[in-house]
Amino acid sequence: MTPEITIIGGGLAGCEAAWQVASRGGRVRLYEMKPDRYSPAHESPMLAELVCSNSLRAADVHSAVGLLKEEMRKLGSLILAVADHTQVPAGRALAVDRTLFADAVTQAVEAHPAITVVRQEVTELPAPGPYPVILASGPLTSPPLAASLAQITGEEHLAFYDAIAPIVHTDSLDRAIVYQASRYDDGPGDYLNCPMNREQYLAFTDALAAGDKVPLKEFEEQKYFEGCLPIEVMLARGIDTLRFGPMKPVGLPDPRTGRDPYAVVQLRMENQEGQTYNMVGFQTKLTYGAQKTVFRLIPGMEHAEFARLGSIHRNTFVCAPKVLLPSLQLKNRPDLLLAGQISGVEGYVESTAMGLLAGINALRLGQGQEGLVLPPDTALGALLIHLTQTDPKHFQPSNINFGLFPLFAKKMPKKQRGQYRAETALASLDRFCREHDLSPAPAPGA
Repeated sequence: MTPEITIIGGGLAGCEAAWQVASRGGRVRLYEMKPDRYSPAHESPMLAELVCSNSLRAADVHSAVGLLKEEMRKLGSLILAVADHTQVPAGRALAVDRTLFADAVTQAVEAHPAITVVRQEVTELPAPGPYPVILASGPLTSPPLAASLAQITGEEHLAFYDAIAPIVHTDSLDRAIVYQASRYDDGPGDYLNCPMNREQYLAFTDALAAGDKVPLKEFEEQKYFEGCLPIEVMLARGIDTLRFGPMKPVGLPDPRTGRDPYAVVQLRMENQEGQTYNMVGFQTKLTYGAQKTVFRLIPGMEHAEFARLGSIHRNTFVCAPKVLLPSLQLKNRPDLLLAGQISGVEGYVESTAMGLLAGINALRLGQGQEGLVLPPDTALGALLIHLTQTDPKHFQPSNINFGLFPLFAKKMPKKQRGQYRAETALASLDRFCREHDLSPAPAPGA
């Protein structure tokens, strides 16, 4: 009998999990609460909606996230296949037109004959049944569903706050000031740059520090993920923090002067037509009114019109080392698998990767086989090690990085490490796939 896997959540992880199950011979019932109900950060009825950014980060396979993407491609990732076809220029990063991307994922999932999409909110996890369930409800899991998970795991959830960067309409920028360039002339010049001198920078940071912020609710605790800090939080750490972070001017000389500015605000293309741009690294908890006032102090953005303003929202995840097996099954209920950010990873690519593995393992479990655990020298395996072997007292969600990989057996020059990691990981993944007869899932339309 063909296993039918229940998946809760139609974001990146849920769609990836559904594709893996359905493309490998199983059936799927995919539950998505939109459009009947939206989270505080979502506004589109489409599946796989991107809310924080349109970037899937570095494309270079010698980087940790680039390597993770390449491993996922080898396993037939739906999300990566669609991202590659809907990408927009972003230097060495893989960024997508978020509307085309979500539309293509939605069409692929809804058109698959083995996937049934149910537009209905799930408020309670189902009782154990004949086949596994994947919870991929995302970082904004509704309170009733989160409470249901907490009851099953017996563990309290942790929470941190993730901030969204604004998007600006390109035709509202002053192109006499804003110039196009990539850092160190590396690439075709995919970013727009708003230069600041020292006086402009100090005026901007003064206004940023004084701007009205959205207050946290009484039940919320301020706990931010270090990789996605609001710019106000970064500024509070020191006046020059932004100049050494998202506003770093090095390698971006202003063509009007031939010199690097004192600080730079970079804008990254949001859609293929170049009609909108994302303010890179400008996650914020400023009120909407304050955002318009403060961000229009940026040279070239004096008359900026915003397609979307920034916001802040709570992310929910489990303490993975306490509750998860390396197969992404819950320790005390192995028929239930977690995928996406709720499993304890951070980032679009990492969340999708957990969906990919959860889908493969849920189908295997439904077929009476054991779940697979990827080798630790792969990016996928390194993420699983982080989730399941970190000291629970110090556990935090993490992006993929080479610090999660096994130590080098011998000293190696820094410039060679990325290449060595990539070659080792991809060879290890190839061996693993041969040993377990694991072939890539078919691409959409194949």
